[in-house]
Amino acid sequence: MKFPASVLASVFLFVAETTAALSLSSTYRSGGDRMWQALTLLFSLLPCALVQLTLLFVHRDLSRDRPLVLLLHLLQLGPLFRCFEVFCIYFQSGNNEEPYVSITKKRQMPKNGLSEEIEKEVGQAEGKLITHRSAFSRASVIQAFLGSAPQLTLQLYISIMQQDVTVGRSLLMTISLLSIVYGALRCNILAIKIKYDEYEVKVKPLAYVCIFLWRSFEIATRVVVLVLFTSVLKTWVVVIILTNFFSFFLYPWILFWCSGSPFPENIEKALSRVGTTIVLCFLTLLYTGINMFCWSAVQLKIDSPDLISKSHNWYQLLVYYMMRFIENAILLLLWYLFKTDIYMYVCAPLLVLQLLVGYCTAILFMLVFYQFFHPCKKLFSSSVSEGFQRWLRCFCWACRRQKPCEPIGKSDLQSSRDRDETPSSSKTSPEPSQFLNAENLCSA
Repeated sequence: MKFPASVLASVFLFVAETTAALSLSSTYRSGGDRMWQALTLLFSLLPCALVQLTLLFVHRDLSRDRPLVLLLHLLQLGPLFRCFEVFCIYFQSGNNEEPYVSITKKRQMPKNGLSEEIEKEVGQAEGKLITHRSAFSRASVIQAFLGSAPQLTLQLYISIMQQDVTVGRSLLMTISLLSIVYGALRCNILAIKIKYDEYEVKVKPLAYVCIFLWRSFEIATRVVVLVLFTSVLKTWVVVIILTNFFSFFLYPWILFWCSGSPFPENIEKALSRVGTTIVLCFLTLLYTGINMFCWSAVQLKIDSPDLISKSHNWYQLLVYYMMRFIENAILLLLWYLFKTDIYMYVCAPLLVLQLLVGYCTAILFMLVFYQFFHPCKKLFSSSVSEGFQRWLRCFCWACRRQKPCEPIGKSDLQSSRDRDETPSSSKTSPEPSQFLNAENLCSA
């Protein structure tokens, strides 16, 4: 039975960020910054409430008679109680022999083109731990992108406008960045396990390191670009945020309406149609929040029973990173053109170059992960290197086809002029082999 390290990491980040935010908000209050205090508390307490609801929803405690658990969640102590419960289950699992076990069947990764199906016994204690891990993984994603991401953006904006970074603010920004990166990492792992549910997935340590570096560069550069643009064009940033928000929020619903599928009713049996709609809107909101800061790694599919598309779409991945890179470049260009005196001692061209290189570094680590460290890379129809080779061949073929045709056209025009200037008695027919070679060259 695995040690519940992911549960411990989720609870640590939850407690650390909440404590740092409350401490910093008291500092803002003593300094008379009421607006900064209100926003800091909002981005701290809102994800706390959403995390409590997520844990209650996953464990279905609302339909069970557990008043103490409900009280602890109302007091925002639910994650601490759940963590204590997880470690009690873990340390007591080896003492008692379980009379009832369930058997799960998983397929191993293909070796030499063959994949074996293995059976594994899962006891009640291990099943409870799996449920707790799943609940905390979802809670970490919610905390990261509905709380930590706007919190980090806010605190970095305050630091730039005040031209001062206090100890409390730097601590909160560091914890928020770690929380976002960890949430993105959990999102990647959840996406892999959902898409390849029938396989036994084992993620290696180097894969975690690669994902961590990929997400760190991607999220850090994205947040800095948004904050720089906001500091000089406060009105236009609303347009950028609303455009991103409605694009990602409406996209899954447009696909659902175009598919003509019936309204999903199998999310949770205890939910009514209104409750199902609220849950779907909340999932779409979370999907939007993730994609505003980084690639979500999962595609929301409302007409699917799992609500997640299990097909890996390289085209969507390519389009997302191309559009995001172009957007970041445009925002940085506008910041460079309209920057104010607070950036007097900042080397603006160097900062722009560093941010663009940082985003390209994130893309590089992403490609390295999919090429070498993805746990299910053997199931891909084509690898990253093969796709890049195909693209390179098409590009070289297009260049090779364009270059020979241009001089051949000029030589044909020159030869026709020579024939017109030459007397009819001295005209000689061109060699057929030359035209044959030219036609073959242009058609190659």
